[in-house]
Parts: sequence; structure tokens; C-alpha cells
Amino acid sequence: MTDERRGPPPIRTHDYVLSNGWTVRVGRTDQDNDRLSLKVAKANDWWFHVKGRPGSHAVLQVPAGEEPSKAVLEEAAAVAAWHSKVREANSVAVVGTEARYVSKPKGAKPGTVTIRKERTFVVRPGVP
Repeated sequence: MTDERRGPPPIRTHDYVLSNGWTVRVGRTDQDNDRLSLKVAKANDWWFHVKGRPGSHAVLQVPAGEEPSKAVLEEAAAVAAWHSKVREANSVAVVGTEARYVSKPKGAKPGTVTIRKERTFVVRPGVP
């Protein structure tokens, strides 16, 4: 019997520390992707997903007052590419945007979001 007062189960993510010490968190399920992208991510964090293919949502946690360099954004995009169906490819297009521009359409299934002001990064899939 479950206890409804406990709330949702803890979010399950793969966590990676990038070369500059910042963390990228990657959702494991559609429900984890929703919570990571819409509840955990702060407005100035960066959100990533492989372009046009199935894959996990990845969030680069950006410390307050900091701006990620292009190299850090590409490193985070490579992690998102790794957690997709095209991880074996030499180069993968990954879209990224600040988390403030990620939203969920009303009634959409778990893991479905819309994004605005995205940038496309072409990266080789990999994890630190």
C-alpha cells in the first residue's frame, strides 16, 4: 500500500560533472524528464535534447550570476546526444535553450515540451 502523503517518487537522473565543475543532469524516464525540465531546472539553467529524435532531457545547472561558455554548452550538448538513440553517430544535432524558454503544452504526454529561442549544436556524443 502506498502512502499518498509522501508525494512523487524522487527524480532519477544520470549526473555528470563537466570540465569546468558544473553539473549536467539527464532524466531517465519521461516522468523524470518532465520534472527535471519543468520543476528542477532554474530559469538560467540550459536545457538540451537531441534534435528530432528520441532521447532524454539534459539540464546544465548554471550557477547564479554565471554565463556558460560555448565550450561548456557544447560539452553539455554532447551529454544529451549520448543519452539518445543516435549515440553511435560521429556528429549529432542537439537543440539547447535556457530553461526559462521550456514549457509543456496543456494535455501533452510526459516528456513532451515546447521550446523557444533555441540554438543548435552539432557535437560528437560523449560523457565526461
